[in-house]
Amino acid sequence: MNAWFKELLQEIYQVSSTLFKIMIPALLLVKMLQELGGVEIIARWLGPVMTLVGLPESMALVWATTLFTNIYTGMVVFFDQAPLQSLSVAQVTVLGSMMLIAHTLPIEARIAQKAGVRIGFTLLVRLIGALLLGFILHRLYGWGDWLQQPSELFWKPDPVENDLFSWVIAQLKSLGVILLIISLLLTTLKLLRLLGIERLLQRLLRPLLRMLGIGPAATTITLVGFSLGLAFGGGLLIKEARAGHVPYRDVITAMTLLALCHSVIEDTLLILLLGADLSGIFWMRLIFGFAAVALLSRLLTSSSERFQQKYLIHSLQMAKS
Repeated sequence: MNAWFKELLQEIYQVSSTLFKIMIPALLLVKMLQELGGVEIIARWLGPVMTLVGLPESMALVWATTLFTNIYTGMVVFFDQAPLQSLSVAQVTVLGSMMLIAHTLPIEARIAQKAGVRIGFTLLVRLIGALLLGFILHRLYGWGDWLQQPSELFWKPDPVENDLFSWVIAQLKSLGVILLIISLLLTTLKLLRLLGIERLLQRLLRPLLRMLGIGPAATTITLVGFSLGLAFGGGLLIKEARAGHVPYRDVITAMTLLALCHSVIEDTLLILLLGADLSGIFWMRLIFGFAAVALLSRLLTSSSERFQQKYLIHSLQMAKS
């Protein structure tokens, strides 16, 4: 039993320390970018792109903020901007779907890189994926004249303190919560493995994941990221990939699925508060994510290993440094 607890504590340390080494520098860089006005500049660049998905240019600031920070911060900006616009439920759903796919990129792209996937590929998947899903939803809702009624806000957050001290305290609290969740998560996974439930889950989900090109070794990790978020699934995947337990092709397909569909419970509920519709932010997102990963799996089968090493795979030896 002592050996079991010792191994558990070591795994908690490995996963949390790896994530914190990625997250803390990225948080500092993003804060610096915000203070220097970089987010507003990028929002101006994205303004014309918003018209492609049927959104006013002012919504570019919401998405740009979400890209570099997180969904919570993007929501705060949305609540400031939304009263100035007359947005339909369809438009909020389009924006929400884009926020769900592409957010917190400085941190999450780096996590994917540490797991073995090139940053360029991750950014391409998430940015193009967000815009493509947004465009599909925009055309679909326009074609059927669906969800054209004015959107309603179901909740508005309290004012947030913007001073540096409040920001530091908020980040420390977030890191503390992440450490707690990692500890509970790894403890639960070890118990599931001990009771044989992990093997049962792998067997039940094998047909679906085989269709998506995700092998048994990445099943549990994919489920964790799918339900709790990319940081947690990615953190576990880093540990397993470095140990050589997950084939590199499974790393690519699993991380791509998590890039498009992760934290499907919490994040979806957050976007619902903006007035979005479940048809786009949940169902269409799942269909889009599964279809994209199934297509990627076929492309991996037909592409050469040289191509994959050059454009998709980031050397784990390099990632360790």
